[in-house]
Amino acid sequence: MLDTMGNLRRTHYCGTLRAEHIGQEAVVCGFVQRQRDLGQLIFIDLRDRTGIVQLAFDDATDPAVFEKAGGVRSEFVIMARGNVRRRSSVNADLPTGEIEVEVVELRVLSKAQTPPFEIVEHSNVKEELRLQYRYLDLRRPDLQRNLMMRHRITKVVRDYFDENGFLEIETPMLIKSTPEGARDYLVPSRLYHGEFYALPQSPQIYKQLLMVSGFDRYMQIARCFRDEDLRADRQPEFTQIDLEMSFVDMEDVLQINEGFIKRLFREILHVSLPEHLPRLTYREAMERYGSDKPDTRFAMEIVDLSDLVRDCGFSVFADAVRNGGSVRAVCAKNAAQVYTRKKLDHLTDVAKGVGAKGMAWIRLTPDGIASSFAKFMTEEQMQTILNRVGAETGDVVVIIADKDRVTLPTLGALRLEMAKTLEIIPKDQYHLLWITEFPFFEYNEETGRWDAMHHPFTAPMDECIQYLDSDPGKVRAKAYDLVFNGVELSSGSIRITNPALQKKMFAALGLSDEEAQQKFGFLTEAFQYGAPPHGGMGFGLDRLCMVMLQCESLRDVIAFPKMQNARELMSGCPSPCDDVQLQELGIAVQK
Repeated sequence: MLDTMGNLRRTHYCGTLRAEHIGQEAVVCGFVQRQRDLGQLIFIDLRDRTGIVQLAFDDATDPAVFEKAGGVRSEFVIMARGNVRRRSSVNADLPTGEIEVEVVELRVLSKAQTPPFEIVEHSNVKEELRLQYRYLDLRRPDLQRNLMMRHRITKVVRDYFDENGFLEIETPMLIKSTPEGARDYLVPSRLYHGEFYALPQSPQIYKQLLMVSGFDRYMQIARCFRDEDLRADRQPEFTQIDLEMSFVDMEDVLQINEGFIKRLFREILHVSLPEHLPRLTYREAMERYGSDKPDTRFAMEIVDLSDLVRDCGFSVFADAVRNGGSVRAVCAKNAAQVYTRKKLDHLTDVAKGVGAKGMAWIRLTPDGIASSFAKFMTEEQMQTILNRVGAETGDVVVIIADKDRVTLPTLGALRLEMAKTLEIIPKDQYHLLWITEFPFFEYNEETGRWDAMHHPFTAPMDECIQYLDSDPGKVRAKAYDLVFNGVELSSGSIRITNPALQKKMFAALGLSDEEAQQKFGFLTEAFQYGAPPHGGMGFGLDRLCMVMLQCESLRDVIAFPKMQNARELMSGCPSPCDDVQLQELGIAVQK
């Protein structure tokens, strides 16, 4: 027969008891971490979300209580009342290590089977098993700390934006399916067979409608859904810190969000960020780091060699420049000992995996210069290259020659690969920066046309509007991203409110007037009644928590995540529905 709580109520959380509580009575409850029976002495480590406290039972304990303690096992749910006293042997590894509770009353509220794995921090148990028993996995202190920190992060979000005049307004979860870049999750309608709702990929259209409605500062911690392939930092359902502002330009949006991120890092990580976060245009970021989300914690910047090799004897270099491409390099300092010929071959495979045709290299050792292309160059030309990149004995230089769309991202990937291998990325630095002036269009060689890189409501920069028809490659967007240590934290843009310009953007996306009206007519109609200039952005809350807490995966900061194959192992979803449900929805399943 299990005990009940009766009129006994918790007075303290386990992890909050300290030396100043000595002599006081405490009632604690939680899960048994372990029980140690030493014959005339029993210790129970009791765990709740705040930590562990030691319960003590000895020859002064009531025999019935002592006997009950002897039957307690790991993960039993118990409640204990007793006096806080100083421990005879202090455990410096525990915040509660100076004290213990001398138990006078013990209640076993729930017994537990032996769990399929031990509930310990930093478990090395296979993740699939832990996710199958996620309710047990979530008892682990490290995961509990993550979710408690996520709560604190969310509280800072609400406090900051409330203090800055934002209203938290919910937007619908069942919406019209519109093209936003990923597959929609569709929800069939029982009342209207053959018609479907979509789950929102973002609240984009609704938050713009709120601007038209006169709510000039909107914020929402919004649930979003995208039916796309997963990876470590992506889930089919995710949470976004979403905001929109009226009567603003890009500077206003960046300023309010810069204030938010500085407040968040100060309160959560106790880190003071610079007064003004650095900025790079998209082009600057690509040319210096080969990425639109560069990790600037280490140098190793890309260097352009095109002018040095345009007339050299190595046709790979000369032809690349002659055909409108470039030849660029990265110099890895003190890398020659690590990057043997075999490892350079592996690095070449990495380059090919990104899209390059190959990779040239120079390796400087005390014995001299080894290179994959030295025989095609004069000694003077080689020295000119080494001088340009600042290479010295002990360094390795890698070079890619191709169109910029291949050269830059390939060197960006090699830069990161080499930095990780050389272990030169500092773990305790926090580099945030804005990326601005993104290209509006991207040329698609397969279709021979320019594709829009952003959602259709992103405004082009004013000075670029003249090129929309004549030279799409020159058009830059009023779009911006916030990057943290090489991870995109948020993105946003100033929106189009001019109906004629919006129509032109729909056409650029390949939408006919009829298609645009069918999919977005309710938004463009709203703009006919007066739309204030507005813009906004969204932070991925899951990703923000992941990078701030230095977790390996989004699954470490989400209570009930899904696996790489979009399955949730604990409940077994997705799962089949019975025929009655399908008939009500007018759906026949083709297997």
